[in-house]
Amino acid sequence: MKAIVWTKYGPPDVLELREVEKPTPKDNEVLIKIHATTVTAGDCELRSLKLPIYISLPLRIWLGFREPRSNTIPGTELAGKIEAVGKYIKKFKVGDQVFGSAGMGFGANAEYLCLPEEPGEMEGGVAIKPTNMTYEEAATVPFGGRDALHFLRKGNIQSGQKILINGAGGSIGTFAVQLAKYFGAEVTAVDSTAKLDMLTSIGADHVIDYTLEDFTKRGEIYDVIFDVVGKISFLRSNKALKQNGTYLLANPGSQVVQGLWTSLTSSKKVIMQTASGTIADLIFLKELIEAGKIKTVIDRRYPLEQTAEAHRYVETGQKQGNVVITVDHDDKT
Repeated sequence: MKAIVWTKYGPPDVLELREVEKPTPKDNEVLIKIHATTVTAGDCELRSLKLPIYISLPLRIWLGFREPRSNTIPGTELAGKIEAVGKYIKKFKVGDQVFGSAGMGFGANAEYLCLPEEPGEMEGGVAIKPTNMTYEEAATVPFGGRDALHFLRKGNIQSGQKILINGAGGSIGTFAVQLAKYFGAEVTAVDSTAKLDMLTSIGADHVIDYTLEDFTKRGEIYDVIFDVVGKISFLRSNKALKQNGTYLLANPGSQVVQGLWTSLTSSKKVIMQTASGTIADLIFLKELIEAGKIKTVIDRRYPLEQTAEAHRYVETGQKQGNVVITVDHDDKT
């Protein structure tokens, strides 16, 4: 089968299209014929390992210090059709259309992937695809949708509350805007000029162009601030959070120390953690999608052989919503 192989840490050019052995499912696994996968900002960060040392060092110890020694096919999100099932599989059958995540095992940027029916904590998992989504649309949900859902639940979003989402125009942010609206919140979305119309179209009540205006100087106070990208000054943005409010950090960097100090010395709650989505979360999102409550935003589509080019585009920071990789098969089934 064809797959993108991650040869070493570095720029997008370290990704190569190769022929590799097609996997065979174990007794507790399904074999998925992948029709669509994605490239996220997280995929790019992992590929290059241009991360703070307290994050990059553990990853190098786990993945390989100088180069990846295993898990060398990147990609986590996928949508496709089940081609074969192990003998212990009960929930799925051949021909089922599914969507889900490979978790930290990666491997989704390929034509085929085996995943367990009952995944462990780091193994992702799949569910039946929303009936009103294409494979390309469904492939964007497992990461951005589940991460957004995870953090908003941690923030205990309530109807009538005011939430500000910084970095609202990306994979997580676009789902966070819609989910916050579903939970009844008043949503202010912050991102660059080109993304504001899109954010309004998916339900944001207010939009702020961070290139022209600093939201911390507006005098607005929010019940919840969800910083998706972790690139704003915590000391400044914290002033826009009400007492007893919640600050959600999906990608904490230099903000870790300040966040811990704020939690210890004030009534404000700062949540900094890695999201761990479940199959139940996938099913919850599937039901919302089928009910027309949320949708995905796709910016660009690339064929599998242009995955490195997709990485280059994602690294520009210009993408609106999601970047999808389409996986064509010779038999077209």
